[in-house]
Amino acid sequence: MSERVGTLWLVGTPIGNLGDVSRRARETLDRVDVIACEDTRRTGKLLEALEVAPRRRLLSYFEGNEEERLPELLAALRDGRDVALVSDGGMPTLSDPGYRLIRASIDAGIEVDVVPGPTAAVAALAVSGLPTDRFVFEGFLPRKAGARRARLEEVAAERRTLVFFESPHRLGAFLREAAEVLGAARPAAVVRELTKLHGEVRRGTLAELADRFAGDVKGEVTVVVEGAPRAEPDVAALADEVNALVAAGMSRKEAAAQVAAATGASKRAVYDASLEP
Repeated sequence: MSERVGTLWLVGTPIGNLGDVSRRARETLDRVDVIACEDTRRTGKLLEALEVAPRRRLLSYFEGNEEERLPELLAALRDGRDVALVSDGGMPTLSDPGYRLIRASIDAGIEVDVVPGPTAAVAALAVSGLPTDRFVFEGFLPRKAGARRARLEEVAAERRTLVFFESPHRLGAFLREAAEVLGAARPAAVVRELTKLHGEVRRGTLAELADRFAGDVKGEVTVVVEGAPRAEPDVAALADEVNALVAAGMSRKEAAAQVAAATGASKRAVYDASLEP
C-alpha cells in the first residue's frame, strides 16, 4: 500500500450544455487516476469533448454494480490513486449512486472533496418562478402507483416547495396523481431538457400541466410544485382560548397577544373575536 492515500473527488458534469462544465472540473478529470462513471461511453464522449484523454481510467459504477465496485475503488484510493466520481449529468449522488462510496471513504479516513457543478434540481427550482427560500428535494418517486400515491400523500401538507425528478414515460400519470393528492389548483412547473437545444419550461396549475403533458414526452424531466398554503386559523376557536386565559387572570390584551403569537393569527382579529358574545 502506498504511503499516500488518494482523494475521492465528486465532480459535477453538465446536465445538457457542454458549455456549463467548469475549468476546475476539466482539470480534475484530466489528472485523476480513475474515473468512476455510470456509463463509460457517455463519459468517454464528455472527455473527448473536453480534450481529456481517458487513458483507460474509466470504470463503470452504477446502481447494478455499486456494491461489487466498492472494494475495488477503496483499494485504489488506499493505494494512493485519486478517484473522480461522476454521474451521466449533474452532481453525483443526487438520485444517482455514490453515497455508499462516499460513506465508506469517510469511514476509512480517505479525503472526500467536491468540484461543484450544475444540478437539474436547483436549476429547475430557480427557473420555476416558485418560492426558493425553502424547498424539499424528493427525487424520483416509486414506480408503482400505490407507493407513488402514498409518497405524495406524505408531502401533501409540506409547506416548502417540492422538487421531483420524473421519467418522461410516467410524467402524465405523475401529474394527474399530484393534481388529485396535492390539489388541482396547486402552482407548479415542468422543466424538461434543461440547458439543451429543445429545453422547455411550462408553468401553470397541476391540472393544467396534467392536460398539457397527457401524451408522451422525451428527455430529462424535473417537476417543481409550490408548497401547501398556510391553513387559515379558526378565529372562533382561538377566541375561546383567549377567554379561558382571561378567566384564569390574564388581561385580554395579553391573552390575545399570546394566542396570536402561538398560532400566527392576527392579534386584532383574535382580540375582537374574543369580545363577541
